[in-house]
Parts: sequence; structure tokens; C-alpha cells
Amino acid sequence: MNFNLNHYPYPSQRRVILGKRYAAATSQPLATLAGMEMFLAGGNAVDAAIAMAIALTVVEPTSNGIGSDAFAIVWDGKLHGLNASGKSPENFSLENFAGMDVMPVLGWLTVTVPGAVSAWRNLWEKWGKLPFEQLFTPAIRYAEEGFPVSPLTAQAWQRAEEIYLPLTSPEFQPFQQVFFPNNRAPQTGEIWHSLVHAKTLREIAQSGGESFYRGKLASAIADFASDTGGFLTTRDLANHEPLWVEPISTQYRQLQVWEIPPNGQGIAALMALNLLEGFEMTKYPRDSVESFHRQIEAMKLAFTDVHRHVADPDFMEVAIADLLDKNYAKERQKLIQKNAIPLAKPGLPKGGTVYLCACDRDLMVSFIQSNYDGFGSGILVPDTAIALQNRASGFTLETGHPNCVAPAKRPFHTIIPGFLTQDDKPLGPFGVMGAPMQPQGHLQVAVNLADYHLNPQAALDAPRWRFLEGNSILLERGVPQEIVEGLRERGHNIQIAPEYMFGKGQMILRQEDALIAASEPRADGLALAS
Repeated sequence: MNFNLNHYPYPSQRRVILGKRYAAATSQPLATLAGMEMFLAGGNAVDAAIAMAIALTVVEPTSNGIGSDAFAIVWDGKLHGLNASGKSPENFSLENFAGMDVMPVLGWLTVTVPGAVSAWRNLWEKWGKLPFEQLFTPAIRYAEEGFPVSPLTAQAWQRAEEIYLPLTSPEFQPFQQVFFPNNRAPQTGEIWHSLVHAKTLREIAQSGGESFYRGKLASAIADFASDTGGFLTTRDLANHEPLWVEPISTQYRQLQVWEIPPNGQGIAALMALNLLEGFEMTKYPRDSVESFHRQIEAMKLAFTDVHRHVADPDFMEVAIADLLDKNYAKERQKLIQKNAIPLAKPGLPKGGTVYLCACDRDLMVSFIQSNYDGFGSGILVPDTAIALQNRASGFTLETGHPNCVAPAKRPFHTIIPGFLTQDDKPLGPFGVMGAPMQPQGHLQVAVNLADYHLNPQAALDAPRWRFLEGNSILLERGVPQEIVEGLRERGHNIQIAPEYMFGKGQMILRQEDALIAASEPRADGLALAS
């Protein structure tokens, strides 16, 4: 696939980054530099990806942390998928949520076993070249010496003040002490450091991750849970194992688009692409009412199925192959008409996630890790800097639903690393963060590439839409006014929203012998290549 590298239709003022040997892209420049540090030390793309993931727990804590979950897709001649999401505690049950109508987003009822550390370890064991401890060096340096907080991270941190500072229960106090030490969020450019982060990362590095699941750190997590009304036990942590999975895909035009299978929502992007495949999208300009409308309606139909059927695969009642069946898509496509169809909401929190990618001549890595909603549960294990995710919020309380909360069960997951191939050859990794925005971002990027032949940077820069619920649609500032009015005429309830509502993406694609790296302007991100 050849990209027009001189065509920049959107005014981000960014240009594609080109290299031949290796490339890295994250949502935070210091994290990207951590990856390049590994390359310069003789490491490979997996070493770089792990180092960037670890660094992001320090330099972008508003979106991920040591207590996150993670997923990855790796190309080493073929595709490998890693699902490092954790299960709910064994003593979790629906009775714990008596009197609630919806899943909470804060506190111990939102915490499942964190899987990110197991992802780092398992990826390194399979492909790592440098010593495991070396991958932690940049993150520990940032934590000990401090770093200037970047602008969009500072804004997210400040938005979090009204959520986390009012919490008064004992389980929330260590979190506030670490992330709001002066009873406020840091400002842009303010130097922030955390010695307790450095201490914990050293413990994980020196133990090869074992301490987190079967050692000192595991005991600390379980003890704090026991003392403050939590559910995690040393048995829950010791029983955690990430899953190696076969990625799922669909063919869309000349692209094969790959995702991690459920319990993640990547299948939503594939289903929406199947619905769009029957339309000649190139008949309509990218920035047109018809193009936006068809994409939105396809996504709405995909979400309707996904939020009814997708869960921990051990509990799903509908086969993945049936959801991806193209004959099924042809029948569903008939529902897409001129006017908007009111449908049920996807109904999940806003999300706090980091996506990164790294490539060299032999390996290509698509990696994502997340707290879930913002900083996560608001619970941090004392003296560890382990801020626990709130992934259990992805469950439902609907009895009989395949995603209903239950013990030892993986919740519906929003984080999805993506990958593109063409004619069985790798193009490369891509991803867009932002909870329910993620499959919507994947869809829009794939359409931008396949139908409108935008280069990777332009495909990320292009103004976006976001489906919320029913007919409620967010449009990004920069969407032409004629599209805004045209969608309203078709029955869409349109609101204009700030950039942070539309995800933050990275991409590295191969064009012949060149690597094209891109990081979009909605984040503080940086793409580098050599």
C-alpha cells in the first residue's frame, strides 16, 4: 500500500516521520524517548514497547499505571495476541452490588486483578533481547529525578481533581497522597516525581514481575484490600495468567484489519467495517454528510450486538464467527438508510488509556494498557504506587447477561490494539484510545486509509465523530459546518466537543523499506524513527 506522504489535508502542522531501522510512537514524548533508548542500547521493538509502557505509568499516570490491564499484538513473521486482562476476585458476587442499578466506577467493587505487569513479563520472555531490569531504567529515572508534566496530561490531572479529591474513605487516602500531594493536580511544566513509583518498579524489575503476583507486592495488595473492605486476595493474584490468543480479523477493501478477540471490544470495529463494505464509500468525499452518516450508523449497529453478546469468551452464548459473518453483515446493512436509527447506548465510562507501538526490521508491536476510567478506582496500595484499575466497571448488573458480574470472570474490555496487513504482509500497528471511542477510532482510521488513501498522519489527524447513545453524536471542532447541519437534518442529535473526547492515536506502517510513524495532535505524543 502506497501513501501520499506529501498530502496534508488537515492543519495539525505535523508531518509523517520516516525511518528504516526502527520506529516508536506513544502519547507522551518522554515515553517515546524511553523506547528509543532501548533501540540505541541494542534492544528490539518488544524491548522498546515494554520500556515505553513502563515509562507511561510514571509520565502519564492519568491514563494508566502499574495496576493497569494490557493487551498486545506482535508480528514476528506471523501475528500473536496477548490478553493480559485480569479476572474478578473469587469472592466477588452479584450480591455485593445489592441496591445498585449500574456498576460503580470508584472503590474496591471496581477492581479486578491487574494484568499489565504480566504482559511486560510475558512479552519479554518470548521476544526480549535486553535484560528485563534494563527496560525499567527510564521510568525509574523519571520517577526519581522528576519530569515536567506535559500539557494535556496536566489538563486530565486537573479534571480529575473534582472526582478524586472529595473522596474521604480510608481506602482513597494513599492515592490522594501520591497523586495530589498538595491537595491539587500539578500544572503544565511543573516537575512531578514519585520515589514510591521508583521503589515499586525496582521491586518488579528485580523479581521479574514475580513480586507483583506471588511475593511482597502481592501481599501488600491483599493486605490493604483486607484492611479496607476490598476483595483481592493473594490467591486471586497468584492464579492470574495472561492468555495467548489468536487475533481476529476482517478484510476491508485492500486491508486486513486485526483485533484481539473478546473479552475486548475490537470485534465492534470489525463488525462495523463489514457493514460498510457493501457501500461504495469512495463515491462520497471523506468530509461529507453521506460518509459520516454511513460510518456512524454502521458503528451503532455493531455496538448494539457487541454490548448484548460480548463478554469473557467462557460466558459468551454467540460465536465470534457468527458475529463476523459477512452474510449477517449484509442483512444488517439493510437497516442503514437515509435517516438515523435510534438504538440503545453502548453505555461504558469515558476511559483512561495509553496506546503505543514500536517496529524494527523483524518485530512489530501494537500495545495498549489502561486504568479504564481516568486514574482508575482511586485506590492505591500504600508505599507501592500501585494505583488499581477500575476494570470491573465494564461488567453489567443485568441478570442473565453474558457480561453480568460474577467471580473469577474477565469483564468486557474496552482497550484494543490494532494491526493492519495486506496480502499476508505486515503493514503495521495502530491504535486509538478512549473507551467506546476505540473501535470508532479504528473504524475511522481504516476508512481513511482504505477508502480515502490518506497517509498515516493525515488518517489520524482527520476530524472525528463519536457515537454516544441513541442518536447522540459528538463531532470534533473542525468538522465542516455543512456536515454538522446535514447530520442534524438526518435525525442525529449533534454536539460539538473538545478534542480529548475523540481518543489519542499512534500508528507505524511499512511502505516498502520505509517505516512511517505518526502520533496525532490530540495527545502530547511523539513519533520517532531512525
